[in-house]
Amino acid sequence: MSLLQSFARMVPPPTFMQLPSVGVDVSDTSLKYMQFVPHYGRTVTYSITGWGDIDIPIGALDRGHVNDVKQLSQALAQVRERTGATFVRVSLPEERAYIFETEVRIGTPLSEIRSQLEFRLEEHVPISPREAFFDFQITTEVNNSLSVSVVVYARETIMNYYEACQLAGVTPIGFEVEAQAIVRATLPPDDDKTHMIIDFGKTRTGVGIVHAGHLLYTSTIDIGGSELSKAMRRILGNDVAESELTRIKNTEGLVTRRGNTQVYEILLAVVSGIKDEIATRLQYWHTREHDLETRRIQSIILCGGSANLKGVTEYFTETLGIPTVRGDVWRNVPFHQHAVPPMEKRFSYGYATTIGLALKHTV
Repeated sequence: MSLLQSFARMVPPPTFMQLPSVGVDVSDTSLKYMQFVPHYGRTVTYSITGWGDIDIPIGALDRGHVNDVKQLSQALAQVRERTGATFVRVSLPEERAYIFETEVRIGTPLSEIRSQLEFRLEEHVPISPREAFFDFQITTEVNNSLSVSVVVYARETIMNYYEACQLAGVTPIGFEVEAQAIVRATLPPDDDKTHMIIDFGKTRTGVGIVHAGHLLYTSTIDIGGSELSKAMRRILGNDVAESELTRIKNTEGLVTRRGNTQVYEILLAVVSGIKDEIATRLQYWHTREHDLETRRIQSIILCGGSANLKGVTEYFTETLGIPTVRGDVWRNVPFHQHAVPPMEKRFSYGYATTIGLALKHTV
């Protein structure tokens, strides 16, 4: 039990600690949110008091770049209206992130570490220190040095998201790369292995690589679930409802059956393209890493709204040679009175990022 939990048993927590924790996952076409409320007792438990999906007008964002701050703010304002929350934690697009590793001498004060990293930014990212925001995590100790993972964003990117929050009447108390939030939701806190995180979304597929819980690599594949729907419409017709396409993907998908050969083949063609892109990134990682004994990727964790495609985990396992599973997005949520999550499991994969963001204050 932590000191915070022990203290909470004797003295009620201050009001600000009882505020709902709302995670907000922003994509080019929609915004997902998840609201947790803490309950303090022998341990801290949580209830879900709000969750949902809000459309963002086409063109307001493009590959994570905010083209229209006002339209994004209107979507964020709906989160405030639905939840009553004024504080949020917001995801940042992997497409706009730069991540690199470096080393600092053991014993270096934290303030000096930040100064050293700022000096090294131009060696690793195409952004000047004046135009960048960055954060870092100390990952491992190597000989007489500390290995440090650094995440960098252009100042303009951060400020656009910040301005949208301010216009919406909400205060962002944290920004985080999507893949790092997914790690918090789906992996044990003490996990020391190396995993690839695949966020199979509507318009794109995010790729992250984590070691011992620390995000060390991100990339984006410009193929998502919408490409599956477009391909299916070419053989089934343009008038087929999206709900019917989703049903076919989730019940038939990559499993061959008599009568669905055409659907299988066209879905396989799209997913094969994603698989090839993933294989390229696996090869890059395993080629660049010198310490493969500890950093070889041991599993692939699949999340995202398109992760329900039937047969996709088996296909990746077979073709990539790495065990692939759908992420258990609720594994680290201590539910109040053992409540059951108020959504179907098939929907939960699309909320992995929001759940990880909402859990941030518990870590």
